[in-house]
Amino acid sequence: MPKHSQHRRRGKYALDADDLEWLESTPDTTIADDGPPEGDRWSTWDQSTPTEKGPRPYPHWLVTDLAAVDTEHGVLKTGKEADVHLISRGVPGTDRVCLLAAKRYRSAEHRLFHRDSGYLEGRRTRDDRMNRAMANRTAFGRQAIAGQWAVAEFGALCRLWELGIPVPYPVQIVGTEILQEFIGSPDGYAAPRLAQVSDGLNDLWKQLVEAMVTLAGEGLAHGDLSPYNLLVHDGRLVIIDLPQIVDVIAHPAGPSFLDRDARNVATWFAAKGVAAADPEALAALLRTEAGISR
Repeated sequence: MPKHSQHRRRGKYALDADDLEWLESTPDTTIADDGPPEGDRWSTWDQSTPTEKGPRPYPHWLVTDLAAVDTEHGVLKTGKEADVHLISRGVPGTDRVCLLAAKRYRSAEHRLFHRDSGYLEGRRTRDDRMNRAMANRTAFGRQAIAGQWAVAEFGALCRLWELGIPVPYPVQIVGTEILQEFIGSPDGYAAPRLAQVSDGLNDLWKQLVEAMVTLAGEGLAHGDLSPYNLLVHDGRLVIIDLPQIVDVIAHPAGPSFLDRDARNVATWFAAKGVAAADPEALAALLRTEAGISR
């Protein structure tokens, strides 16, 4: 078992100096010398330990065969911290195939973690050397921050999936690549963002409030919620982009993240004519659910 896997405890995800050494020594997951006869790489399923794979039972659509190969189909989204790629994972010569979204955090020298200082405040590790490196933004520190973002997002996806909150199923994490359920059509067209949707907004508002209340009840806030990181697929709202999820109790500025999430989404729905969307009322509801007084 890789050394880094020994640091996982009871479903919690943490990162220390040993993890970074492992990340730096792990070869890229692109095609190897003994690559598959078709596709771009062998499936990376067996490169993840059990705690680095999604919650059981695995979905029926997920291909876990070791003979499977991954094929790249282009970029779905680019961002300052990571890019999201569409890949298909299938067994050659069979009809066993699934579509996955591969979120790949960029190498340390090509990242712009413009938000990391505020979000990482509540994520200090037990390793003082790592904490100093992250605070000083050394090369090692930037790599540590990247690892923390990936691990934090995968852990958040697993936790929220098990709570029944509408997020993509987290398939696995390999280094700083997160593989998750692709939300879109079987032929690879991604679901639109909420910002692009104009129909069924009253029902989507209800879905969102229910999800946010469940999050707040667990002491959590998305931390960067907006109409641009909410997808709408067949009338169902799906929350994406969760590396910055905030523990609103532990984080010194936790309540402000709840308020900002509420303001961002409620203001958008109100502007679209949803009468029930009230930023102040939603913020108060979330604080109550989280057990936070004003």
